[in-house]
Amino acid sequence: MYLVLLVFFLFPSITDAQCAMCRAVVESDVDGSTAEGINNGIVYLMAIPYVLVGVLFYFVYKKLRS
Repeated sequence: MYLVLLVFFLFPSITDAQCAMCRAVVESDVDGSTAEGINNGIVYLMAIPYVLVGVLFYFVYKKLRS
């Protein structure tokens, strides 16, 4: 585990996680609106699991308190 993290921090260029098509679209965009849209989509996809887990923990907490 620590070895993987060490490699990620020492060699960030080999840990790029963009697919070739996404990278090409973002690099070809002049005004940056596509990059902003992709970043918003990533944040949206990242936030949904946290919200769902939070709601689940809320209901479990509420059930255990009653």
